Amino acid sequence: MSSDLHAAPEGLLPDPVAALATGPADQVMALITGVEGPSYRPVGAVMALAPGHDPARTGTLSSGCVEGDITLHAERALQDGTPRRLRYGRGSPFVDIQLPCGGGLDILLVPRPDRAVLAEVAAARAARRPVTLTVDAATGALARGSAPTGWQDDRFHLRMAPELRFLTFGKGPEASTFATLTQAAGYPTVLLSPDTETLAAGTRSGCGTRHLTHAHLPGDVPVDPWTAILLFFHDHDWEPPILGAALASPAFYIGAQGSRRARDLRLLEMESTGIPRADLARLHGPVGLIPSARDARTLAVSVLAEVLDRARALPA
Repeated sequence: MSSDLHAAPEGLLPDPVAALATGPADQVMALITGVEGPSYRPVGAVMALAPGHDPARTGTLSSGCVEGDITLHAERALQDGTPRRLRYGRGSPFVDIQLPCGGGLDILLVPRPDRAVLAEVAAARAARRPVTLTVDAATGALARGSAPTGWQDDRFHLRMAPELRFLTFGKGPEASTFATLTQAAGYPTVLLSPDTETLAAGTRSGCGTRHLTHAHLPGDVPVDPWTAILLFFHDHDWEPPILGAALASPAFYIGAQGSRRARDLRLLEMESTGIPRADLARLHGPVGLIPSARDARTLAVSVLAEVLDRARALPA
């Protein structure tokens, strides 16, 4: 890896799967296996529990309304070594525990889950490869599989895709503010810029950074179908080589800052280099859900909202 790439952690949010794989043996894996109506967390959300005098949790399954009770059931599951299936909210036997959202939540507890299998799953996630964890609800046995998330007889399949990753190119407050926002939200982020002040702002926020000496998408910066590439340049001469490489990549979102006039000129210039119109159709611009945002903070939130909206169509 090039020496001018300064790496940052692959996200700020702790990974419950990694915690289960590397933590003490006496832990319980809690995962949501069903949702009825509204829910704070989706089917497949995982929480790692280490019950005891000073219980520890990694991850969350609700807004905090059921975690305490789940911990009590986790302690009992550790004592008898048997998985448990719990129901909260609508249709629950625990009438004294209410879900503010009014829905129903099904949770599976697996005591002392197989750390070797979890380590394989954590390694696949670290390598940004989709992976399925299969859980036998009767025995608690774990295995790797390939099925989509959901029940199959007494086995629950949890399909995990890589988390979104952002490559942010540009110069000035628009680029650094957007990179700071995505990093603060816990998304793996790399800020690439020819400007040292922009890179310094990214470094202060914890982003990975790359100093660009010419317009290109570095070959050692990986791009996969869960990567979004954003350009925030006022000097649009930097854009065509970077966008050309981005459009040849599997990135799910590619966008560039600028007005409609800047977009039209950009498309004409790139089309003149031989890039097919079908490929250019993947290029978003003007970027963001808020038209003509002129404040760097407003633009950053607007663009992130648009990217997350597009990300809903990504395969698991």
